[in-house]
Amino acid sequence: MVSQDNDVYDLIGIGFGPSNLALAIAVEEHNARCDSAGDRVRALFLEKQDDFGWHRGMLFEDATMQVSFLKDLVTMRNPASDYSFVSYLHAHDRLADFINYKSMYPLRVEFHDYMYWAATRVKDSVRYGHTVTDVVPVAGGELLDVYVGPERFRTRNVSVAVGLESSLPPEIESSERVWHNLDILHRAAAFDVEEPRRFIVVGAGQSAAESVSFLHERYPTAEVCSVFFRYGYSPADDSNFANGIFDPQAVDLYFDAPEDVKRMLFDYHRNTNYSVVDGDLITDLYRRAYREKVLGRTRLRMLNASRVADLEARPDGITAVVEHLPSGERTPLEADVIVYATGYRPVDVTRMLGAAGPLCHRDEENLLRVRRDYRVVTDDSLSAGIYLQGGTEHAHGITSTLLSAVAVRSGEIVASIASAVRSPVPDLLPRTLAMIGDR
Repeated sequence: MVSQDNDVYDLIGIGFGPSNLALAIAVEEHNARCDSAGDRVRALFLEKQDDFGWHRGMLFEDATMQVSFLKDLVTMRNPASDYSFVSYLHAHDRLADFINYKSMYPLRVEFHDYMYWAATRVKDSVRYGHTVTDVVPVAGGELLDVYVGPERFRTRNVSVAVGLESSLPPEIESSERVWHNLDILHRAAAFDVEEPRRFIVVGAGQSAAESVSFLHERYPTAEVCSVFFRYGYSPADDSNFANGIFDPQAVDLYFDAPEDVKRMLFDYHRNTNYSVVDGDLITDLYRRAYREKVLGRTRLRMLNASRVADLEARPDGITAVVEHLPSGERTPLEADVIVYATGYRPVDVTRMLGAAGPLCHRDEENLLRVRRDYRVVTDDSLSAGIYLQGGTEHAHGITSTLLSAVAVRSGEIVASIASAVRSPVPDLLPRTLAMIGDR
Protein backbone atom coordinates (compact mmCIF):
# COMPACT_ATOMS: atom_id res chain seq x y z
CA MET A 1 0.00 0.00 0.00
CA VAL A 2 1.28 3.42 -0.96
CA SER A 3 0.60 6.30 1.44
CA GLN A 4 -2.12 8.73 0.48
CA ASP A 5 0.62 11.39 0.56
CA ASN A 6 1.97 10.78 -2.95
CA ASP A 7 4.34 13.77 -2.89
CA VAL A 8 7.69 14.10 -1.20
CA TYR A 9 8.37 15.30 2.34
CA ASP A 10 11.41 17.39 3.12
CA LEU A 11 11.79 15.56 6.42
CA ILE A 12 10.48 12.43 8.06
CA GLY A 13 11.24 11.97 11.73
CA ILE A 14 11.63 8.41 13.00
CA GLY A 15 10.51 8.42 16.62
CA PHE A 16 8.67 11.16 18.47
CA GLY A 17 10.22 11.68 21.87
CA PRO A 18 11.47 15.05 23.17
CA SER A 19 14.11 15.46 20.43
CA ASN A 20 11.85 15.05 17.42
CA LEU A 21 9.09 16.90 19.24
CA ALA A 22 11.45 19.87 19.53
CA LEU A 23 12.26 19.40 15.84
CA ALA A 24 8.57 19.44 14.89
CA ILE A 25 8.16 22.74 16.74
CA ALA A 26 11.29 24.17 15.09
CA VAL A 27 9.86 23.21 11.68
CA GLU A 28 6.55 24.88 12.49
CA GLU A 29 8.23 28.07 13.65
CA HIS A 30 10.53 28.09 10.61
CA ASN A 31 7.54 27.75 8.29
CA ALA A 32 5.72 30.58 10.05
CA ARG A 33 8.60 32.89 9.11
CA CYS A 34 8.71 31.85 5.45
CA ASP A 35 7.36 34.25 2.83
CA SER A 36 6.77 31.60 0.20
CA ALA A 37 5.55 28.03 0.29
CA GLY A 38 8.69 26.92 -1.54
CA ASP A 39 10.83 27.86 1.45
CA ARG A 40 8.82 25.83 3.92
CA VAL A 41 9.84 22.44 5.25
CA ARG A 42 7.24 19.70 4.90
CA ALA A 43 7.69 17.27 7.76
CA LEU A 44 6.05 14.12 9.08
CA PHE A 45 6.92 12.18 12.23
CA LEU A 46 6.35 8.45 12.73
CA GLU A 47 6.12 7.06 16.27
CA LYS A 48 5.59 3.41 17.28
CA GLN A 49 3.81 4.30 20.55
CA ASP A 50 0.09 5.01 20.43
CA ASP A 51 0.53 8.39 22.10
CA PHE A 52 3.29 10.69 23.29
CA GLY A 53 5.14 9.40 26.33
CA TRP A 54 8.58 9.98 27.87
CA HIS A 55 9.98 7.59 30.51
CA ARG A 56 6.53 7.06 31.98
CA GLY A 57 7.83 4.25 34.17
CA MET A 58 10.04 6.73 36.08
CA LEU A 59 7.56 9.57 36.63
CA PHE A 60 7.71 9.53 40.42
CA GLU A 61 5.41 12.07 42.03
CA ASP A 62 8.19 13.81 43.95
CA ALA A 63 11.01 13.54 41.37
CA THR A 64 12.25 16.82 39.93
CA MET A 65 14.01 17.60 36.69
CA GLN A 66 17.78 17.90 36.77
CA VAL A 67 17.88 20.63 34.16
CA SER A 68 16.50 24.15 34.36
CA PHE A 69 13.02 24.77 33.00
CA LEU A 70 14.67 27.24 30.62
CA LYS A 71 16.20 24.25 28.84
CA ASP A 72 12.81 23.25 27.56
CA LEU A 73 11.89 22.35 23.98
CA VAL A 74 12.39 25.85 22.56
CA THR A 75 13.70 28.61 24.85
CA MET A 76 17.43 28.23 24.15
CA ARG A 77 16.60 28.56 20.43
CA ASN A 78 13.69 30.99 20.55
CA PRO A 79 12.94 32.67 23.89
CA ALA A 80 9.81 34.26 22.37
CA SER A 81 8.24 30.91 21.42
CA ASP A 82 4.76 30.17 22.68
CA TYR A 83 5.82 26.53 23.02
CA SER A 84 7.95 27.32 26.06
CA PHE A 85 7.48 25.90 29.54
CA VAL A 86 6.50 29.40 30.69
CA SER A 87 3.79 29.49 28.00
CA TYR A 88 2.59 26.09 29.22
CA LEU A 89 2.37 27.40 32.79
CA HIS A 90 0.45 30.44 31.62
CA ALA A 91 -1.96 28.27 29.61
CA HIS A 92 -2.60 26.19 32.73
CA ASP A 93 -2.97 29.18 35.05
CA ARG A 94 0.06 28.15 37.12
CA LEU A 95 2.62 30.79 36.21
CA ALA A 96 2.34 32.75 39.46
CA ASP A 97 2.31 29.52 41.47
CA PHE A 98 5.51 28.32 39.79
CA ILE A 99 7.21 31.65 40.44
CA ASN A 100 6.33 31.27 44.11
CA TYR A 101 7.63 27.70 43.99
CA LYS A 102 11.08 29.34 43.79
CA SER A 103 12.85 26.64 41.84
CA MET A 104 14.46 26.29 38.43
CA TYR A 105 13.61 22.59 38.44
CA PRO A 106 9.99 21.53 37.82
CA LEU A 107 8.52 18.25 38.92
CA ARG A 108 9.23 15.54 36.37
CA VAL A 109 5.53 14.72 36.02
CA GLU A 110 4.89 18.40 35.33
CA PHE A 111 7.59 18.59 32.66
CA HIS A 112 6.17 15.47 31.05
CA ASP A 113 2.76 17.16 31.00
CA TYR A 114 4.38 20.20 29.39
CA MET A 115 5.83 18.07 26.60
CA TYR A 116 2.51 16.27 26.15
CA TRP A 117 0.81 19.68 25.86
CA ALA A 118 3.32 20.68 23.18
CA ALA A 119 2.91 17.36 21.36
CA THR A 120 -0.86 17.79 21.12
CA ARG A 121 -0.32 21.14 19.40
CA VAL A 122 1.70 19.57 16.58
CA LYS A 123 -0.30 16.34 16.39
CA ASP A 124 -1.25 16.91 12.74
CA SER A 125 2.37 16.25 11.77
CA VAL A 126 2.61 12.99 13.74
CA ARG A 127 1.38 9.49 13.01
CA TYR A 128 1.29 7.38 16.16
CA GLY A 129 1.21 3.60 16.07
CA HIS A 130 3.61 3.63 13.11
CA THR A 131 6.72 1.45 13.46
CA VAL A 132 9.31 2.06 10.78
CA THR A 133 10.46 -1.21 9.22
CA ASP A 134 12.84 -0.07 6.48
CA VAL A 135 14.46 2.98 4.88
CA VAL A 136 15.29 2.47 1.20
CA PRO A 137 17.28 4.88 -1.01
CA VAL A 138 15.56 5.69 -4.32
CA ALA A 139 16.07 8.10 -7.23
CA GLY A 140 19.77 7.44 -7.33
CA GLY A 141 20.05 8.18 -3.63
CA GLU A 142 18.36 11.60 -3.82
CA LEU A 143 15.32 10.37 -1.88
CA LEU A 144 14.47 7.86 0.82
CA ASP A 145 11.41 5.66 1.04
CA VAL A 146 10.45 5.11 4.67
CA TYR A 147 8.35 2.00 5.16
CA VAL A 148 5.83 1.22 7.86
CA GLY A 149 5.01 -2.34 6.86
CA PRO A 150 3.68 -2.05 3.31
CA GLU A 151 2.99 1.68 3.62
CA ARG A 152 5.56 4.00 2.07
CA PHE A 153 6.46 7.63 2.83
CA ARG A 154 8.94 9.42 0.56
CA THR A 155 11.34 12.07 1.83
CA ARG A 156 14.50 14.03 1.13
CA ASN A 157 15.76 13.66 4.70
CA VAL A 158 15.18 11.61 7.83
CA SER A 159 15.80 12.51 11.46
CA VAL A 160 16.39 9.46 13.64
CA ALA A 161 15.48 10.01 17.29
CA VAL A 162 14.74 6.60 18.74
CA GLY A 163 16.33 7.34 22.10
CA LEU A 164 17.92 4.81 24.41
CA GLU A 165 16.97 1.30 25.45
CA SER A 166 17.34 -0.29 28.86
CA SER A 167 20.63 -2.06 29.54
CA LEU A 168 20.92 -5.16 31.72
CA PRO A 169 24.13 -7.07 32.52
CA PRO A 170 24.81 -9.64 29.77
CA GLU A 171 23.89 -12.63 31.91
CA ILE A 172 20.63 -11.12 33.23
CA GLU A 173 17.20 -11.47 31.66
CA SER A 174 14.14 -9.45 32.61
CA SER A 175 11.37 -11.48 34.24
CA GLU A 176 8.46 -11.17 36.65
CA ARG A 177 10.90 -10.76 39.56
CA VAL A 178 13.82 -9.16 37.67
CA TRP A 179 13.08 -5.57 36.64
CA HIS A 180 14.85 -2.71 34.95
CA ASN A 181 14.21 0.62 36.63
CA LEU A 182 12.83 2.11 33.40
CA ASP A 183 9.59 0.20 34.02
CA ILE A 184 9.51 0.35 37.80
CA LEU A 185 6.21 2.24 38.16
CA HIS A 186 4.43 -0.09 35.74
CA ARG A 187 5.94 -3.15 37.37
CA ALA A 188 5.06 -1.99 40.87
CA ALA A 189 1.48 -1.26 39.82
CA ALA A 190 1.08 -4.87 38.66
CA PHE A 191 3.02 -6.40 41.57
CA ASP A 192 0.56 -8.57 43.52
CA VAL A 193 2.60 -9.36 46.66
CA GLU A 194 0.69 -7.65 49.45
CA GLU A 195 3.58 -7.29 51.90
CA PRO A 196 6.92 -7.95 50.18
CA ARG A 197 9.84 -8.65 52.48
CA ARG A 198 12.83 -7.33 50.57
CA PHE A 199 13.85 -5.51 47.40
CA ILE A 200 17.36 -5.28 45.97
CA VAL A 201 18.36 -2.35 43.77
CA VAL A 202 21.58 -2.57 41.76
CA GLY A 203 23.28 0.64 40.64
CA ALA A 204 24.79 3.88 41.93
CA GLY A 205 23.30 6.57 39.69
CA GLN A 206 20.29 8.87 39.89
CA SER A 207 17.85 6.24 38.66
CA ALA A 208 19.08 3.75 41.25
CA ALA A 209 18.76 6.23 44.11
CA GLU A 210 15.28 7.26 42.95
CA SER A 211 14.25 3.60 42.74
CA VAL A 212 15.53 2.98 46.27
CA SER A 213 13.62 6.00 47.53
CA PHE A 214 10.43 4.97 45.74
CA LEU A 215 10.44 1.36 46.98
CA HIS A 216 11.32 2.42 50.53
CA GLU A 217 8.30 4.73 50.63
CA ARG A 218 5.83 2.54 48.73
CA TYR A 219 6.42 -0.61 50.78
CA PRO A 220 6.69 0.54 54.41
CA THR A 221 7.35 -2.94 55.83
CA ALA A 222 9.87 -4.10 53.23
CA GLU A 223 13.65 -3.93 53.46
CA VAL A 224 15.37 -2.19 50.56
CA CYS A 225 18.98 -3.08 49.84
CA SER A 226 21.02 -0.83 47.59
CA VAL A 227 23.98 -2.66 46.02
CA PHE A 228 26.72 -0.71 44.24
CA PHE A 229 30.46 -0.81 43.52
CA ARG A 230 31.20 2.57 45.08
CA TYR A 231 31.67 3.35 48.75
CA GLY A 232 28.79 5.79 48.58
CA TYR A 233 26.60 7.63 46.11
CA SER A 234 28.59 10.31 44.29
CA PRO A 235 26.97 13.76 43.97
CA ALA A 236 26.40 15.23 40.52
CA ASP A 237 28.63 18.18 39.69
CA ASP A 238 26.13 20.92 38.90
CA SER A 239 28.46 23.75 39.82
CA ASN A 240 28.35 26.94 37.81
CA PHE A 241 31.47 26.55 35.70
CA ALA A 242 31.08 22.80 35.12
CA ASN A 243 27.54 23.35 33.83
CA GLY A 244 29.07 25.28 30.94
CA ILE A 245 29.78 21.91 29.31
CA PHE A 246 26.06 21.86 28.43
CA ASP A 247 26.06 25.32 26.78
CA PRO A 248 25.47 25.45 23.00
CA GLN A 249 28.90 26.95 22.30
CA ALA A 250 30.53 23.99 24.05
CA VAL A 251 29.33 21.79 21.19
CA ASP A 252 31.43 23.77 18.70
CA LEU A 253 34.41 23.59 21.02
CA TYR A 254 34.06 19.84 21.46
CA PHE A 255 33.33 19.04 17.81
CA ASP A 256 36.45 20.84 16.56
CA ALA A 257 38.77 19.47 19.26
CA PRO A 258 41.35 16.72 18.61
CA GLU A 259 40.19 13.24 19.55
CA ASP A 260 42.44 13.02 22.61
CA VAL A 261 41.09 16.35 23.89
CA LYS A 262 37.52 15.16 23.36
CA ARG A 263 38.20 12.12 25.52
CA MET A 264 39.86 14.28 28.14
CA LEU A 265 36.92 16.70 28.34
CA PHE A 266 34.44 13.83 28.43
CA ASP A 267 36.28 12.06 31.23
CA TYR A 268 36.75 15.25 33.25
CA HIS A 269 33.04 16.02 33.16
CA ARG A 270 31.47 12.57 33.38
CA ASN A 271 30.37 13.46 36.90
CA THR A 272 27.97 16.07 35.58
CA ASN A 273 25.73 13.30 34.26
CA TYR A 274 26.94 9.69 34.57
CA SER A 275 26.58 7.46 37.67
CA VAL A 276 25.93 10.44 39.93
CA VAL A 277 23.04 11.44 42.18
CA ASP A 278 21.39 14.72 43.06
CA GLY A 279 22.85 15.97 46.35
CA ASP A 280 19.46 16.54 47.99
CA LEU A 281 18.43 12.95 47.30
CA ILE A 282 21.69 11.63 48.78
CA THR A 283 21.04 13.67 51.92
CA ASP A 284 17.44 12.45 52.13
CA LEU A 285 18.43 8.78 51.86
CA TYR A 286 21.21 9.17 54.42
CA ARG A 287 18.81 10.78 56.88
CA ARG A 288 16.31 7.96 56.41
CA ALA A 289 19.02 5.36 57.07
CA TYR A 290 20.28 7.25 60.14
CA ARG A 291 16.77 7.70 61.53
CA GLU A 292 16.12 3.96 61.21
CA LYS A 293 19.40 3.19 62.96
CA VAL A 294 18.41 5.43 65.87
CA LEU A 295 14.97 3.83 66.09
CA GLY A 296 16.38 0.32 65.78
CA ARG A 297 14.20 -0.56 62.77
CA THR A 298 16.60 -0.75 59.82
CA ARG A 299 14.87 -1.18 56.47
CA LEU A 300 17.21 0.82 54.24
CA ARG A 301 20.53 -0.96 53.79
CA MET A 302 23.44 0.39 51.77
CA LEU A 303 25.57 -2.55 50.60
CA ASN A 304 28.45 -0.47 49.30
CA ALA A 305 31.65 -1.65 47.61
CA SER A 306 29.65 -4.71 46.61
CA ARG A 307 28.29 -6.52 43.59
CA VAL A 308 25.73 -9.17 42.78
CA ALA A 309 27.95 -12.18 42.12
CA ASP A 310 25.18 -14.68 41.40
CA LEU A 311 21.44 -14.56 40.84
CA GLU A 312 18.74 -17.20 40.80
CA ALA A 313 15.32 -16.01 39.69
CA ARG A 314 12.16 -18.00 40.49
CA PRO A 315 8.46 -17.31 39.94
CA ASP A 316 8.09 -16.51 43.66
CA GLY A 317 11.26 -14.45 44.19
CA ILE A 318 15.00 -14.33 43.72
CA THR A 319 18.17 -15.36 45.53
CA ALA A 320 21.08 -12.98 45.04
CA VAL A 321 24.61 -13.61 46.25
CA VAL A 322 26.11 -10.24 47.19
CA GLU A 323 29.90 -10.08 47.30
CA HIS A 324 31.61 -7.45 49.46
CA LEU A 325 34.56 -6.54 47.25
CA PRO A 326 37.13 -5.48 49.89
CA SER A 327 36.71 -8.64 51.98
CA GLY A 328 35.47 -11.11 49.37
CA GLU A 329 32.70 -12.16 51.75
CA ARG A 330 29.61 -13.49 49.99
CA THR A 331 26.12 -13.19 51.46
CA PRO A 332 22.99 -14.87 50.02
CA LEU A 333 19.95 -12.59 50.09
CA GLU A 334 16.39 -13.74 49.52
CA ALA A 335 14.24 -11.02 47.94
CA ASP A 336 10.89 -10.59 46.27
CA VAL A 337 12.32 -8.48 43.42
CA ILE A 338 15.67 -7.26 42.14
CA VAL A 339 15.75 -3.97 40.23
CA TYR A 340 18.64 -3.25 37.88
CA ALA A 341 19.24 0.48 37.55
CA THR A 342 22.14 -0.23 35.23
CA GLY A 343 21.59 2.47 32.67
CA TYR A 344 20.75 2.62 29.01
CA ARG A 345 22.46 2.04 25.70
CA PRO A 346 21.95 3.77 22.36
CA VAL A 347 19.71 2.02 19.87
CA ASP A 348 21.65 0.83 16.83
CA VAL A 349 20.70 3.55 14.35
CA THR A 350 21.80 1.58 11.31
CA ARG A 351 19.45 -1.22 12.38
CA MET A 352 16.60 1.29 12.30
CA LEU A 353 17.67 2.52 8.87
CA GLY A 354 17.39 -0.87 7.20
CA ALA A 355 18.66 -0.77 3.62
CA ALA A 356 20.13 2.72 4.12
CA GLY A 357 22.18 1.65 7.14
CA PRO A 358 25.15 0.12 5.30
CA LEU A 359 25.65 3.41 3.43
CA CYS A 360 26.52 5.24 6.66
CA HIS A 361 30.24 5.72 7.29
CA ARG A 362 31.97 4.74 10.53
CA ASP A 363 35.26 5.76 12.10
CA GLU A 364 38.13 3.62 13.41
CA GLU A 365 36.16 2.90 16.60
CA ASN A 366 33.10 1.81 14.59
CA LEU A 367 31.20 4.96 15.55
CA LEU A 368 29.10 6.79 12.98
CA ARG A 369 30.77 9.74 11.30
CA VAL A 370 28.61 12.79 11.86
CA ARG A 371 28.96 16.36 10.61
CA ARG A 372 28.55 19.41 12.80
CA ASP A 373 24.92 19.80 11.62
CA TYR A 374 24.21 16.24 12.93
CA ARG A 375 24.05 14.81 9.42
CA VAL A 376 25.59 11.37 9.00
CA VAL A 377 28.45 11.04 6.52
CA THR A 378 27.32 8.56 3.87
CA ASP A 379 28.47 7.01 0.62
CA ASP A 380 28.47 9.35 -2.37
CA SER A 381 25.63 7.28 -3.77
CA LEU A 382 23.32 8.67 -1.07
CA SER A 383 22.69 12.41 -1.26
CA ALA A 384 19.50 12.29 0.86
CA GLY A 385 20.14 13.44 4.42
CA ILE A 386 20.21 11.25 7.53
CA TYR A 387 20.28 13.30 10.73
CA LEU A 388 20.83 11.95 14.23
CA GLN A 389 19.10 13.21 17.35
CA GLY A 390 21.20 11.52 19.99
CA GLY A 391 23.97 8.97 19.75
CA THR A 392 26.60 11.56 18.78
CA GLU A 393 28.42 11.95 22.09
CA HIS A 394 31.68 10.99 20.40
CA ALA A 395 31.34 13.94 18.00
CA HIS A 396 29.26 16.57 19.83
CA GLY A 397 29.89 15.87 23.51
CA ILE A 398 27.93 15.02 26.63
CA THR A 399 24.77 16.91 25.65
CA SER A 400 24.06 14.53 22.77
CA THR A 401 21.50 12.46 24.70
CA LEU A 402 20.31 15.19 27.09
CA LEU A 403 17.41 17.61 27.09
CA SER A 404 19.87 20.49 27.34
CA ALA A 405 20.60 20.24 23.61
CA VAL A 406 17.22 19.60 22.01
CA ALA A 407 16.13 23.18 21.35
CA VAL A 408 19.30 24.48 19.70
CA ARG A 409 20.06 21.21 17.91
CA SER A 410 16.59 21.17 16.36
CA GLY A 411 17.07 24.66 15.00
CA GLU A 412 20.41 23.67 13.49
CA ILE A 413 18.90 20.64 11.77
CA VAL A 414 16.03 22.66 10.33
CA ALA A 415 18.48 25.29 9.07
CA SER A 416 20.57 22.58 7.43
CA ILE A 417 17.57 21.02 5.71
CA ALA A 418 16.10 24.37 4.64
CA SER A 419 19.38 25.51 3.09
CA ALA A 420 19.68 22.46 0.84
CA VAL A 421 18.90 22.87 -2.85
CA ARG A 422 15.78 20.90 -3.71
CA SER A 423 16.13 19.07 -7.01
CA PRO A 424 13.06 18.14 -9.07
CA VAL A 425 11.39 14.94 -7.93
CA PRO A 426 11.65 12.11 -10.48
CA ASP A 427 8.59 10.06 -11.26
CA LEU A 428 9.30 6.86 -9.37
CA LEU A 429 5.74 5.70 -8.75
CA PRO A 430 5.69 2.80 -11.25
CA ARG A 431 9.04 1.49 -9.97
CA THR A 432 7.91 1.90 -6.33
CA LEU A 433 4.68 0.00 -6.95
CA ALA A 434 6.70 -2.82 -8.51
CA MET A 435 9.00 -2.89 -5.46
CA ILE A 436 6.06 -2.99 -3.08
CA GLY A 437 4.59 -5.87 -5.02
CA ASP A 438 7.76 -7.84 -4.28
CA ARG A 439 7.90 -7.04 -0.54
